[in-house]
Amino acid sequence: MTFSEAEIEAACARLTEPDRLRDAQRRVADIAPKLQLILGRALHEAGWVGGEQEKQVRSVAATPDEDERVTAVRTMLAEEARIGMLVGVAVGWELARELEIETDGGD
Repeated sequence: MTFSEAEIEAACARLTEPDRLRDAQRRVADIAPKLQLILGRALHEAGWVGGEQEKQVRSVAATPDEDERVTAVRTMLAEEARIGMLVGVAVGWELARELEIETDGGD
């Protein structure tokens, strides 16, 4: 399934409509535990969590200068949020594909 840039922009614009995202959040909340498990597995298998993450946390925590440490913590949190969102979107996209395949009878 391929979408044009215009189709993607139009779909993203629709997501900003009042209550649209809120409705989606309600639907996702019902399956959040399952999605969280899938997201955790995907992040772990890709190496985003575990030993390297622990090394980074310890390194940031040991930064002697408080301002540098705060900046490093913020950067680390932002990077982890971006990675989580990207993997989460990939999981959601694949879930949508699976549901579409199931609905279309495997075509």
